[in-house]
Amino acid sequence: MILRAGIAFAILALIVGGYSLGVRWQAARMGRGQKASPVLRGLRRGVPAIIYFWSETCAPCRMIQSPALEQIQVELGPAGVQVVTIDALANPQIADEWGVLGLPTTFIIDRRGQPRRVNHGVVRADQLRQQIRSLG
Repeated sequence: MILRAGIAFAILALIVGGYSLGVRWQAARMGRGQKASPVLRGLRRGVPAIIYFWSETCAPCRMIQSPALEQIQVELGPAGVQVVTIDALANPQIADEWGVLGLPTTFIIDRRGQPRRVNHGVVRADQLRQQIRSLG
């Protein structure tokens, strides 16, 4: 029984660890790759950003994540944060480029246009606010 639990834990750790490493690599590639994403090229320099992948069919996106992002935009204003929303179902090539596997997914981009964090699933406004402020 203990051996089975240990094996299951090891497999889960490999999956999560590999996925996490892949996301970090993907985010780094988006910011420093030979061909930067058009999404990043459209950002205003000097202003942190949230890249938000969603879809109309995603209930948590509509009911929780979108209102949280609207709240952050109102609180921080245009000089404090820019939010780029991308419908992942309407733009599958962009979602694939960013390594999006589920919705909602948000990427936190620093003032220099470098991806710094990725959030898989719903993230509340207070956590997003903290992530933006931690960029300095």
